[in-house]
Amino acid sequence: MTLTIKKCNHDDLRMLQEISYETFDETFKEQNSPENMNAYLEKAFNLNQLEKELAISSSQFYFVYVNSEVAGYLKVNTNEAQSEEMGDESLEIERIYIRDKFQKHGLGKFLFNKAMEIAMESNKKKIWLGVWEKNENAIAFYKKMGFVQSGAHSFYMGDEEQIDFIMIKTIL
Repeated sequence: MTLTIKKCNHDDLRMLQEISYETFDETFKEQNSPENMNAYLEKAFNLNQLEKELAISSSQFYFVYVNSEVAGYLKVNTNEAQSEEMGDESLEIERIYIRDKFQKHGLGKFLFNKAMEIAMESNKKKIWLGVWEKNENAIAFYKKMGFVQSGAHSFYMGDEEQIDFIMIKTIL
């Protein structure tokens, strides 16, 4: 299995949308109503929204490839692009999305390591993220990677308020 990573650009917009829909749906459809899932997918991953996100210089997207197939992606934010006010010394991992068929092959760790590399190159002192309180697999993964819960915030899935844990890892 050959892993490669590539920074996304405007030409990757349709693939980014396809993977966003697919991975979000695979991960969360069992725990949410179809109406709320559809509302969220249409809002968060429509082409205009993704195009705006790709254009923000403080946000970066990276595809991970297994052999030559796109298996998932990473989105990181710094400075004003962070979804919470965490300061200039922080990097946010907004998304690590892996297609189901590539789960449990170390791709999450591979993308996490890319985020760490970006944070260290940018002289960040901490990495943080928000993770749904019911996403036990992701929470366990982030704890294994050295994150600790530091708070929580609201996240809206359609019209349903849900809670995301804020987790932080200090970079030594």
